[in-house]
Amino acid sequence: MTMGPRRPPAPGRVRVASPRTAARRFLDGTSVSQEVAEQTAVGEVMVRSLIRSQLRLALVVTAGFTCALLLFWVFVRWVPFFADWVILGIPAPWILLGVGVYPIIGACAWLYVRAATKNEDQYRDLVDGA
Repeated sequence: MTMGPRRPPAPGRVRVASPRTAARRFLDGTSVSQEVAEQTAVGEVMVRSLIRSQLRLALVVTAGFTCALLLFWVFVRWVPFFADWVILGIPAPWILLGVGVYPIIGACAWLYVRAATKNEDQYRDLVDGA
């Protein structure tokens, strides 16, 4: 018996996958909190984002406080009848600039703490949730 030409064995089943599937599997194994703790590029971006948002908030609150102080100054400087008022022997502009500033400071501080806490909570949710 003669055998004919031998055929190569049929190849087994071959799975073709995109290179992105391997990358996705790798990323699924690491969490954002690990990225931040290990100070990887992703972690640095996340922390830098939090710092930028906190800086932006500080600049906005500072600008608002400065504008409020400028409005007080304009009111004292350009409203002449106010400069003539005397309350308990103290000129009204002194009272406005000496005492009236503290509620503005308190309001700015309260708004800053509230917004900063919100920023940090959003960051924590992003890090813990991912």
